[in-house]
Amino acid sequence: MFLALLELRAARGRFLLMGSVVVLVAALVGIVSGFTTGLGDDTISALRRLPAAQLVFSSDARSDQFARSLLDEKTAAAWHADADTDTTPLGVSITRGTTDRGAEVDLAAFGIEPGSFLNPSVTDGDGLTDGKADSIVMSAGLADEGVRVGDTLVIDRLGIELRVVGLTGRSAYGHVPVAYVPLKTWQRIRFSTPGAPASSTAAIPGQFSALALRTPPAKASAATLDARHSTTTLTKEKAYEAAPGYTGERVTMNSIQVFLYLIAPLVVGAFFAVWTVQRQPELALLRALGASRRRLLAHTVLQAALVVVLGTAAGAVLAGAVGLLVGEQVPFSLPATTLVGTMCTVVAVGLAGTALTLRRVTGADPLTMLGANR
Repeated sequence: MFLALLELRAARGRFLLMGSVVVLVAALVGIVSGFTTGLGDDTISALRRLPAAQLVFSSDARSDQFARSLLDEKTAAAWHADADTDTTPLGVSITRGTTDRGAEVDLAAFGIEPGSFLNPSVTDGDGLTDGKADSIVMSAGLADEGVRVGDTLVIDRLGIELRVVGLTGRSAYGHVPVAYVPLKTWQRIRFSTPGAPASSTAAIPGQFSALALRTPPAKASAATLDARHSTTTLTKEKAYEAAPGYTGERVTMNSIQVFLYLIAPLVVGAFFAVWTVQRQPELALLRALGASRRRLLAHTVLQAALVVVLGTAAGAVLAGAVGLLVGEQVPFSLPATTLVGTMCTVVAVGLAGTALTLRRVTGADPLTMLGANR
């Protein structure tokens, strides 16, 4: 260990340069991980908060189910009778509105039955009730954009007026803050003709995007019920893929992260490979003085571990600092568990890169110092 630390001190310029590269790689991995988690939360946090085990869509909607699927009350009643579990309709659509104080906002309208298990708990104001047809409970994201409890929100191009009665926790869908409205109000938003008078008496279809199941079907399998009612049942986690942009974003960000994991061992391995070649005479001298191969291995691994671990720790601090710096201005989320897991992976792949140099370390020939190459 003394020799390892002595070499680190003697060649501190080279080791600091290598450590700086590890810091940047670790920080970049942590930042990408934070954006991956943040973008995911900003896309599906509202779906994740739904107290439902499965979601039922129409069978003709094979992608973007929340936008394309439409079910009716007859199908919902049949599913409820056959599945023997709590079911409730759910409508999902993205729209835009303006408050009476001039705040223009985009919102993801979640249409629910006020008395159902999907009814969100509120942190301020009142919740949705059957007696308030045109009420709305907004998430904290809309409050950040200037909407307040008591405001009147007018849906653009439709003229539908909604009264903000409550505030719930932060949730989003498709990078848009969520607002919960009664199902009948959602149907007006979804099916009304733009430009038509708000008081129009045109028939509004009694349809919705999906049917939420509190627990999996108790009487029959979901596949059997799907075949019977021409529907498609997905677990809530599988339904995340139906959110706009969720799959593409995760594939992109995870691909970047994987490439960084591949770069880290190559960079570390290349550095220690060059360093080992330059130290061949010293390694041969140590072997000639009686140092065992195991001691030389421990010597090399210790140097690599110090560089990689300290560099990764500094990179973790830098990634955390970036998270604090950007705050809530961008979708960035880096929980401690995610950060620790990511950094442990960086350390593991970085140390794996040093394995490329171990054969040269153990192959140091003590006869080199005795003139065997002359």
